[in-house]
Amino acid sequence: MAHTKSQGKTNQKSNRPGQRRGVKLFGSQKVSVGQIIVRQVGTKFHPATGVRMGRDFTLYAAQHGVVKFFTRLGKKYVSVFKPLKVVNLAPESPDKT
Repeated sequence: MAHTKSQGKTNQKSNRPGQRRGVKLFGSQKVSVGQIIVRQVGTKFHPATGVRMGRDFTLYAAQHGVVKFFTRLGKKYVSVFKPLKVVNLAPESPDKT
């Protein structure tokens, strides 16, 4: 004789928390080494310069810099690059006192 009724409620089924996937840092945000940029299943985003991929397809920063998203040949890529320093090329005006 069966211990569980047929077509009744299922046992041991509970709500499990979500895995918090998605983009964690967006374009032009500063990132440091090891910070997670994207948590994903499969390769929705591919790693480019300055980004590494973990074995669960998590993309993380391999260097300090700024995050950049771009598309090439129909694939989405994520890169981290070091921002250029802004240099003022305008000559300074003489001080008038």
